[in-house]
Amino acid sequence: MVSLDLIRNVVGIVGNVISFGLFLSPVPTFWRIIKNKDVQDFKADPYLATLLNCMLWVFYGLPIVHPNSILVVTINGIGLVIEAVYLTIFFLFSDKKNKKKMGVVLATEALFMAAVALGVLLGAHTHQRRSLIVGILCVIFGTIMYSSPLTIMSQVVKTKSVEYMPLLLSVVSFLNGLCWTSYALIRFDIFITIPNGLGVLFALMQLILYAIYYQSTPKKQDKDLELPTVAPIAKGTSIVAPVSKDDDINGSTASHVTINITIEP
Repeated sequence: MVSLDLIRNVVGIVGNVISFGLFLSPVPTFWRIIKNKDVQDFKADPYLATLLNCMLWVFYGLPIVHPNSILVVTINGIGLVIEAVYLTIFFLFSDKKNKKKMGVVLATEALFMAAVALGVLLGAHTHQRRSLIVGILCVIFGTIMYSSPLTIMSQVVKTKSVEYMPLLLSVVSFLNGLCWTSYALIRFDIFITIPNGLGVLFALMQLILYAIYYQSTPKKQDKDLELPTVAPIAKGTSIVAPVSKDDDINGSTASHVTINITIEP
């Protein structure tokens, strides 16, 4: 008989693969930003929230906080690097208002992480207490990460367009949350269950909105210019070019002049 621990480990490995896919799912969005050299109406909120969430989980998985959690450190460490790249691209192609907002949020996150690290390492002296404190923070900010697309969802409802809510990101978020919720329920872990359960709910809401507003999303028009077609002029044909009364011919003003141009064979 297959043990629950084996099933849980397999689900955890699948969860790692899906999580990696989740981190990579915004690549088409950022390729579009690079091509257009503009962030358009895309929001940085999900990536800022994910960055903080990854920092907390990396800290949680360190041996000095929660031993034997190397998989937590590796997948979130990779996510941390990927999110940093995304935010760098977003910053480069944002306007001054967005850059200022991102700078404030990133500085706040850095100060917050420094305060958490110092507070936990100096104030909590056992792995159990450190794991509890950081685990609670991971629940809180994991929930914020999963709820951050709410800003995009409100925009979808307002504009009746899903142009700026990538379908791939919503699908992978749903699968990721479903996998990790299953993982947490096999051997009940409340720290993993709450944020990932909410992640399933929010991602499902995004998929429902996508189904509702996909048809009403304006389709991209072909921007290629078509050159006008000029019919060939037969030999021996006369072309009459009228000249208005305001045109000056030989130093005098003409009320009406007709110029005949004949194309000889």
